[in-house]
Amino acid sequence: MDVWRKCGVCKKEILTGGIYQKCSISTCRKSVFCSVDCWSVHDSVMGHKSAYAEEERAPQNTQQDSDRPRRRMVVSSSKKSQDSDLPIDTLIVISKLKAYVKAKSGMNTSGDVADELSKFVRVIVNEALQNAQGEGRKTLMARDFSNIDL
Repeated sequence: MDVWRKCGVCKKEILTGGIYQKCSISTCRKSVFCSVDCWSVHDSVMGHKSAYAEEERAPQNTQQDSDRPRRRMVVSSSKKSQDSDLPIDTLIVISKLKAYVKAKSGMNTSGDVADELSKFVRVIVNEALQNAQGEGRKTLMARDFSNIDL
């Protein structure tokens, strides 16, 4: 049998099709261990909260992409609005929005929510800009938002 990967602690070889332990924390980089004892060493060093070892089976084929780290690519697309040359980028910090929604209601947040919320932010900012320009200023201030009807 071929070697699939090595243990993240003791560097013992894990064979293809063999049983290994995986850290339950999805963002954990060293998530492959040959035994629960090695996982326990990892957990004591990393200090994960509410973590546990998950038993998994290594893939049979060493050519599979499953041994590569999975990456989630977020590409910033600088679209232009139809009526001007202004970029239509997301104006919301998505991770902060998702954390707020989860803390407030326990709900998850769809990926398209940030773009829709950005549209509302643009409308409000445009009104505040008109208020600042109406007062003859070139600086947008917090008080420019106070007269906006939501």
